[in-house]
Amino acid sequence: MIREHRVLGKWSDSDLDNLIRRGSQIEQIGERIDFLSKHFLHTDYRESTLIGNTTTEEVLVINLEGVDCFTFIDYIEAMRRSDSVHTFKENLIHVRYNGGKVSFDSRNHFFTDWCIRNKRFVMDVTEDIGVYRTVSVKKTLNKKKDGTPFIAGLEPVERIIHYIPSRDVDIFILGKLKSGDYVGIYTQQEGLDVSHVGIIIKQDNSFYLRHASSLPDYRKVIDQNFPGYIKDKEGIVVVRPKQSAYGTQ
Repeated sequence: MIREHRVLGKWSDSDLDNLIRRGSQIEQIGERIDFLSKHFLHTDYRESTLIGNTTTEEVLVINLEGVDCFTFIDYIEAMRRSDSVHTFKENLIHVRYNGGKVSFDSRNHFFTDWCIRNKRFVMDVTEDIGVYRTVSVKKTLNKKKDGTPFIAGLEPVERIIHYIPSRDVDIFILGKLKSGDYVGIYTQQEGLDVSHVGIIIKQDNSFYLRHASSLPDYRKVIDQNFPGYIKDKEGIVVVRPKQSAYGTQ
């Protein structure tokens, strides 16, 4: 039996069900993600909402009252695969956990975990977009420079990270991005793949990052000018949702 903790905030079950059903009628995936995610603009930023660690039993958390950058994309990706509030819950389990097993060990703690383990529904398109500008780096995730873990109880894992340096994100690169793309902000910090995640939203010729910002001036889900946001960042990792049918893994 999966333990569950639900905080829907302003949403009733019927309101959430109606939103997901309306989203499911939008055929183009990017438009669907834009439609769903815009209903969470101004949602409070709240960190550490998930429950579970090496000594505490994992709980399936659905908290729409407050999100961090990662839980925000969890919820939106699960919603875009769903056609009801019931299927949303089932899809969230598979978005957040490897093989749909609700446990701390199976949780996708890193953005590249999230991408690889959801490969039926999303794909890393960083190399396709960046082409010769793409940089590939081998990193050992969950292992700090001093050898200690970021997340206690998880084994380090070697992974090749592909990213496009922010200095190379010009009109040509921006033109290859699509609304609904999930973007990770690459970090050179040892042991991590990205430091932040959000969703690309394209409006006419402008590009925005829709994300749960932890900065004191915001502390909520906002849209920010994407080129301006990344200009002082190290790079981007781009993960694209596939135009696929509904369902779990």
